Amino acid sequence: MASKNPPVSVDVASRLETAVSQFKGLNRNDPGQWPLLPRLAAFLAVILIVLAAGWMLLLTDAYSELESERAREPLLKADYRSKLSQAVNLGELRKQKLQVQEYVTQLEKQLPGKAEMDALLSDINQAGLGRGLLFELFRPGQVAVKDYYAELPIAIRVAGRYHDIGAFTADVANLSRIVTLHNLSIAPSVAKDANGMLAMEATARTYRYLDANEVAEQRKAAADKAEKEKGPKK
Repeated sequence: MASKNPPVSVDVASRLETAVSQFKGLNRNDPGQWPLLPRLAAFLAVILIVLAAGWMLLLTDAYSELESERAREPLLKADYRSKLSQAVNLGELRKQKLQVQEYVTQLEKQLPGKAEMDALLSDINQAGLGRGLLFELFRPGQVAVKDYYAELPIAIRVAGRYHDIGAFTADVANLSRIVTLHNLSIAPSVAKDANGMLAMEATARTYRYLDANEVAEQRKAAADKAEKEKGPKK
């Protein structure tokens, strides 16, 4: 008959006491001399601390990114609604754009070009002569060039009857080109043989559009001015 092996008894309490004893009397200044079990435990603790710190760092970055995206959400929703409304009304917006372009074109037609300025000055003069007014002064000033148009002031002084002066201002306002009157001053005429006539002094301003070359020059001048304001690069 085969002999049976005797059961091996395991003294758990003895081994536990042996393991615990390895953690007693450890020299913190010389961990290299620690028994195997405390060194393994310290190694595992360091690994767990590093993993926990890294995990917390990743979570912190992820949480910050999440909060940033949450803060952007209302702005993105508002932008979406705005673009959606524009997309829905795209056809109507295109019609409005065409209407605005047509309106701008009509306004530009009321502004004379450089070659038409002499004819406009003649129209203003003829408007006064047609009402029987006497021009005592008709002096065009210096042209002031703006971004997309040029402005020409004209100093005028006319003498005539009250109603004729009023009709002249109405005629100027009804010219096919834009002419505005500024700084009107009406007083009794001091001219000889005035016979109760009045004298009106005013500044008439007319406007003309800039041609393509003038617009290009204006843009170049604006760019040069902006560059000078920035100063030399360091």
